[in-house]
Parts: sequence; structure tokens; C-alpha cells
Amino acid sequence: MTAHTDSQMRDAGESRGDMLDLAALWAAIKQRKAWIIGPTLAALGLSFVAVNLIPARYTGEARILLENRDSFYTRPGQNGGEGGGQQFDSEAVQSQVQLIMSRDLAREAIKRIGLVGNSEFDSGAGALNALKKIGVLVGLGAHPADRSPEERVLEKYYDRLLVFPVGKSRIVSVEFTSQDPALAAKGANIIANTYLETQEAAKQDTARSASSWLSTTIEPLRKRVAEAEAKVEEFRSRNGLLVGANNTTITSQQLADLSTQLSDARRQQAEAQAKAGLIRDAIRQGRTFEIPDVANNELVRRLIEQRVNLRAQIALESRNLLSEHPRIKELNAQLADLEGQLRGAAERTVRTLENEAKIASQRIESFTAALDGQKKNVSSANDSEVQLRALEREAKTLRDQLEQYMLRYREAVARDAVNATPADARVISRAIEPTEPSFPKKIPTMIVATLATFLVALATIVSRELLNGQAGAPANTPRRAPGWVGQGAAAPRTDPRRERVAGLLTHAGRLGQLTLDPDRPEQTLVELAARIEEPARGMAPLLLVLDGGAAGATTARDLAEHLSRRCRCIIVDLVADRDRREPGFSELLAGEALFSDIIMREPGSRLHRIGPGHAGRDAVLAAPDLVEVALDALCETYDWVLVAAASNDDSAVLSPLAGRAQAGLVMAGTASNGHAVEAAYRLADLTKAPVSLVLDQPHDGQGLPFDARERDAAEA
Repeated sequence: MTAHTDSQMRDAGESRGDMLDLAALWAAIKQRKAWIIGPTLAALGLSFVAVNLIPARYTGEARILLENRDSFYTRPGQNGGEGGGQQFDSEAVQSQVQLIMSRDLAREAIKRIGLVGNSEFDSGAGALNALKKIGVLVGLGAHPADRSPEERVLEKYYDRLLVFPVGKSRIVSVEFTSQDPALAAKGANIIANTYLETQEAAKQDTARSASSWLSTTIEPLRKRVAEAEAKVEEFRSRNGLLVGANNTTITSQQLADLSTQLSDARRQQAEAQAKAGLIRDAIRQGRTFEIPDVANNELVRRLIEQRVNLRAQIALESRNLLSEHPRIKELNAQLADLEGQLRGAAERTVRTLENEAKIASQRIESFTAALDGQKKNVSSANDSEVQLRALEREAKTLRDQLEQYMLRYREAVARDAVNATPADARVISRAIEPTEPSFPKKIPTMIVATLATFLVALATIVSRELLNGQAGAPANTPRRAPGWVGQGAAAPRTDPRRERVAGLLTHAGRLGQLTLDPDRPEQTLVELAARIEEPARGMAPLLLVLDGGAAGATTARDLAEHLSRRCRCIIVDLVADRDRREPGFSELLAGEALFSDIIMREPGSRLHRIGPGHAGRDAVLAAPDLVEVALDALCETYDWVLVAAASNDDSAVLSPLAGRAQAGLVMAGTASNGHAVEAAYRLADLTKAPVSLVLDQPHDGQGLPFDARERDAAEA
């Protein structure tokens, strides 16, 4: 139910803008236009006088670009060109801004600008005025002479100085304000130059302190390096770890030489043995002359030539002589002798190779023995080499450190000079003497002051008109229906006859009467608002309306039509019990329908209506707890909630509704309707809220159906 009530509240918010009477508000503004025009013109005149009386101030601006200006020429040991060093992030830029605003830099800038003695900045310049003298006497302030000149100027100096980074960049703007335009430009430029000189001095101090520290560190380090290198040489000579070629020790070189010679001897032995074996095989196979070592022998070549000649002679003589001829036998004997000499030469070659193999074997044995001995020497020298390497590492570390310190010392000495350490910033825009004042801006100030006064005066008039609608009502009606015309006016006074009629009613003044004038619905709203109790905060008033039953009299629906002309109004009609064709309150209580299903809009009207529903009003009145929850939801959404019932209903039927209502209305039509008066008395017994008779036309005070005794008692 609450969710659908919120939906109804949104619908109420969409049409609430229609309730404000703009015509009446505009009429009220025109009626009080003097209260708007007068203050506006006064503000215009005062602002004109003020901007011409206030001394003009001028602002000079200088801009500084933060960048690393170190290059290869200023830092030879670094790589990269100009600007290749550190970069300024947002935190670094803010740090430089704070540096420009530091007190030390401020004191130096004050001296250079010459602000001491300037009456605009120095409070001690000239005689003290009366107020300052009184303040010094009562202890509210110190005498300017008690402080140093720079301290007196610092407060005004910081008031006139503005330093800030320009956007998302590394550019810092320095603004200095003064009544003298030349002083404003001079101040901005001097502050920028002082900042650059401060940075350069800081770098020179860093280089000077670095060179001083390095000079005191290099000499002891040089002595330590000499001692470490002397220890290395002494240890090397004492342990025989002399270094030869290729930066290796002699023992290691000897071991390598022995290994090489042993390998050569083994190679020679193997080669000689292989050749001897091959020659023997060739001799057995008769292929002696195919062996290169035998064929290349000079003796063997001559024997081979002689054998060739003998064979030629044998072949020549065999043509004429037989094989048994002595000449042939002699030649064959010489040939056999040559063959024997050839074999003997081959065997001598074999023996020579075998002897070489034996010699190589002896060399192998001697080299092996020498190599084993050298290995023992090398293994025994390993421990000494480990210690030697440790000493060499220590000496090398000290040597490298000394070289780095020497390099840094030379750089520091070179940078400890004028212009050798440029500041990490440069001025890209120097301040020029301003021609236009920065304060006050005359025309914008006058426009803003005039417009602000106009808007304040207009808002005051509008607020007063809107608030008077609540202030003009009687004290016992803190809630008002929004959107009334003439809401700020007090309730019209009733004539004596009406007061007399109201006095004739009983129940301690809770019974009264209202006049329903169709031509003046605003009057009806004012009178009705005066006869209701204060509802809960944020709730609309709930009215129980009884139809008096008079023929031709105004009904509850007619009253709701009057209210709907000026505000959002809904009527819960429990009188029309015969028409059960549309869903209504009974379906809502049974959970069969939503608010959006049962709220109907009257044709051609802004009035909303809820009927009893298919089950009738008996089903509605049978659940008073649920009825109260539903009525609360309607009071949170609408400006007025009317519950229509019949004047002849029993008290048991009306009691739950009367206890929840902030007022009771009985539609009497005329003051002579006795049935309506009786219904009003009966309704007053059921509720503590005010009960009123609603009359169609003003009465004349005659024919009232009251007992004379009651009238006399009321008057007494």
C-alpha cells in the first residue's frame, strides 16, 4: 500500500506547480516595487562610491619554468643532453612553490625590493595612529619598533604575494600586488631572480661540501690502496706465485709445458712404431720401394738405379746368350747382390724407427715423472693462490673506489665556480609594469553588487508574500492548503449575527458554522482552515462530512469540488452505496486492488474520488484499523481528504471515522435544518475535533431551530 501511495505522491508533485497563483504574486511585486528599486539604486550608488574610494592595486606577474638545466658540459660524467636529468612531478612543483614562499627567501626579497620604510608594507613607517596607540597601551598589539624591519613587512608581503603552478604544467606563476605598478613589476621580477640565485647557491654549497669531504677522504684511501698492493706483491714473491706470460703463474706455465712435451713424445713414439710396422710388412710382401722413408733414401735410390741398369744388360745379353752363359750368371749374381743391399737398407730404416720409438718411450717416462712432480707443486700452491686472489680483490676494490672518488672530486671542484651550476629553473616571462588595476574591478563590482541587491530584495518580497499565507491564518490552524489565492490575508471578520449563531451552539465552542459561497471559493477555504485541528506533521487534514439530507442543499461532493479548484483534494464517498459497479475502498482493504485502480477522477474536474466498492460500505466499516492506515496514506499524498457519510448513520458506524478526523462538517444547507443540527450535536459527542454546519447562503439570524433555554444559557 505504501509503494502505491508513493506513486500517488509523485502524481501530486507533478501537478503541484499548478497551485501557485503567479498573477497574484506579480501583482504583489508591482505593489511593492519601491522596496526593490530603492535598495537596488542605493546599492548601485554605494558600490560606485566604494570602488572610487578604495585605492587601486596593480599586480605584476613573472613566470618560471622548472626544468633540469644540467648538460654534458656541466656534468661530463653523465650521459644525455640538456634536460636529460630528473623531471619535476606535481609534488616537486609544489615543493618549489613552497620554496619561493619561504621566509628566508622572503627576507632577502624584502631587502632587494626595498619594502622596509614603505608605508604601504611597513607598519612602522611614520607615526602611529590613535587606534594603534590605544591597542599598544592596553596590550592588544605589540609596538612596531619591537620587531625587526623585515618581520614588520612579512605579513603584508605575504598578503600581496601569490605563487601557484599554472595548470598541469611545470610553470610557476609569481604574482606581486602593490598600489604602485612599477613596484608590483619590480617585486615579481626580484622574487623570481632571488629564487634562481637561491637554487644556484644551494647547488654551489652542495658541490663545495662534496669537494671538501672528498679531499679529506682521498688521501687515507690512497694510502690504503698502496698498502693493499704491497701486500699482494709480498705474498706473491714469498710463496713463489710469480706471474708469467698471459697473467698466469710460473708453476702453472711449467705444468702446461710438461703436458705439451709429454703429448709430443707420445705422438712421436706412436708414429715411429707405426712406420716400423708398416715397413716390415712391406719387406715381407716385397713392396719395400713403396715405403716413402725407404724410397727417399739416397743410397736406396742409387741401388735402384744400378738394379735397373743390370736388368737392362741382362735383357740385352739374353738376346745372344743362354741363361747358363757365364756372363748371364755374373749379371744375375750382381742383381741378387743389389737386391740384398736394398733389403738391408730397408731393415736399417726399420731399426732406426724402432730406436726412435724407444727414445720417445724414454722421454715419455721422464716427462710423466716430471709432470707428476709439477702437479704436486701446483696443488700445494692452490691455497696460497686463494689467499693471493683475496688480497688482489681487496686491492682492486680500494683502487676502484679511489678512482671514483678522484673523478667525483674533479667534478665537484669544477662545479664550485660561478655559473658552473645553473638553477633547475629559468624565467620565461618577466613582469612588466601593469596598466590596468587588478583590484577593484569597478564595472564588475558595481554590476554584481547591484544585481545581488536586486535579487535579495525581490526574494524578500516573494518570500514574504508566500509566508504571509500561513501567518495570516488563525492560531489554531497551523496547516494551510497550498495554492490558495489571498492566503496571506487574515480570516475575514464575521458579522455580529454570525458570531451570535456560533455562540448559540454548545460543546464549549467546538460547534460553529461555515458559509459556502460558490462565487468565492477562497473564502470557503479560509473559513474551513479556521475550523480544523492541527494534523500530524507532513499530513493533510482529514474531514468527516455528513450530508444533512435537505433537498437542494450542497452535498459533500459539491464541497470537495470547491476545494479541488485551489488544491489537491480527494473524497472517500461512503454515501453512494448503491453504485457498486466500480472497484473501491472494499477491494483495497481486501488486497484485490491498488490505489491506482480505485482512485477515479471526476469528469471535467480535478477532484479525485474513491467509492465504497463492490462489497459496499459495510465491508469498509467492518475493518476500522485498515481504514485508518489507508486514510493516513491518502493524507500523505493529498492536501485535503474528505470522508462522506450519511447524517442518519449510527454512532457505532461514525465513531472510528470521527476519532481520526481533524474536523467534522454537516451539510445543513440552511440554518433552519433541524435534522442537520441534531446530526452536528451527535457528531460532536463522538469527536473532540471542531464540528461545523455548512450553509449554502449567509443566514439572517432568524428561524434558528434552537431552544430558547439553550440560547440564553449560551449567551450567559
